[in-house]
Amino acid sequence: MHHYSLLDLAPVPEGKTSADALANTIDLARKAEAAGYHRYWLAEHHNMPGIASAATSVVIGQVAAATKTIRVGAGGIMLPNHSPLVIAEQFGTLATLFPGRIDLGLGRAPGTDLATARALRRHMAGEDNFPQDVVDLIAYLGDPSEGGPVRAIPGEGTHVPVWILGSSLYGAQLAAAFGLPYAFASHFAPAMLEEALAVYRSTFRPSEQLAEPHVMVAAGVFVADTDAEARYLRSSQVLSFARLRTGRPGKLPAPVEDVAAEIPPHVLAQVDQALSVSATGSPDTVRKGLSAILERYQPDELIVTGMIHDHAARVRSFELAAGILDDLATAA
Repeated sequence: MHHYSLLDLAPVPEGKTSADALANTIDLARKAEAAGYHRYWLAEHHNMPGIASAATSVVIGQVAAATKTIRVGAGGIMLPNHSPLVIAEQFGTLATLFPGRIDLGLGRAPGTDLATARALRRHMAGEDNFPQDVVDLIAYLGDPSEGGPVRAIPGEGTHVPVWILGSSLYGAQLAAAFGLPYAFASHFAPAMLEEALAVYRSTFRPSEQLAEPHVMVAAGVFVADTDAEARYLRSSQVLSFARLRTGRPGKLPAPVEDVAAEIPPHVLAQVDQALSVSATGSPDTVRKGLSAILERYQPDELIVTGMIHDHAARVRSFELAAGILDDLATAA
C-alpha cells in the first residue's frame, strides 16, 4: 500500500440537515488533510435523504477550496447521468482552479433508483455508451485540438486523472483495456473483489496515463477506544444499509446497543456480507483487521469510509485510522 485515502458520502444524521452534513464534510476534509490522507473522494447519489453529495462537483470544489494539499475527487461520478462534455468542463474547471489536486472516478451505475435516473437523464437510452463516453471524456481533457469542432474550455490540456470504479468484472475489464487505475467498491459490494482484481491485473494494457496496474480497494473502518464502543458507532451504518435494502431509505440513524434486535436475521446476514470488507474496534483490533485486508488483496491504495452519527466520533475514528494506516504504509 502506497497511500491511504478517505471516501465521504456526506451523511445526513437523523436530527440534522443537509447544511449540517456539508459543514461536517468541510470540517472532516480539513482534519483528513492534517491526518495525512492522500485523497478525499465524494460520491454521487441522488434522491437519498441520508446523503448530501448529489451535486458532487460542487462539493468537491468547496472541499478543495477549504484544504491546501490533499487530492480531492469523485468516487465517483455516475457518467451515464451526464454528457461527457459537461463532466469535462466541470472537472476541467476544478483542475484549473486547483491544479494537480483533482481526481475523476467514473461509475456506470445510476447512483439512484430508476425513476430518479429518468428525471436526471431526460431520456433513457437502451444501449450502453459507457466505454465510448469514457473515451470521449478523456479526449476532452487531453491535449488541445485547435481544429476540433467541440472543445472543453476549461478542460482541455488539464489531463485530469481518470479512474474506473466498479463492483463487478465489467469495470475491471474496462479499466484494464483502457490502461486506467481501478477502484473497487468493496466497502458495500465485495462479492467479486478477488476475481475482479485478478482480471484487471492480468489483462492490463499500459496507456499514456498509467504504465502498470494500479488498484484501490475500499474498506469500512470504525475505530474507538474499545471494541464495544466501535461496534456501537457502526450500528448506525448497519441500520441505514438494512433500511435501504428493505426499501426504507432515510437519514443516518442514531446508534443502538443491540443492532440485531432492530433488523430481521436474514436482512442482517445480507448486510453483514455486504459490509464484510471492514475493520471495527479498538486501535489494536482495527490494526489487525486492516492488516488482513492489505495482506489478502495487496492494493496499491486503500480508501476507507464509515458513516457515524456523531460527527466528533466520526472525525476521531478517521484520525485514529490514519495513525494505523500510516504505520502500515511505512511497514509496507
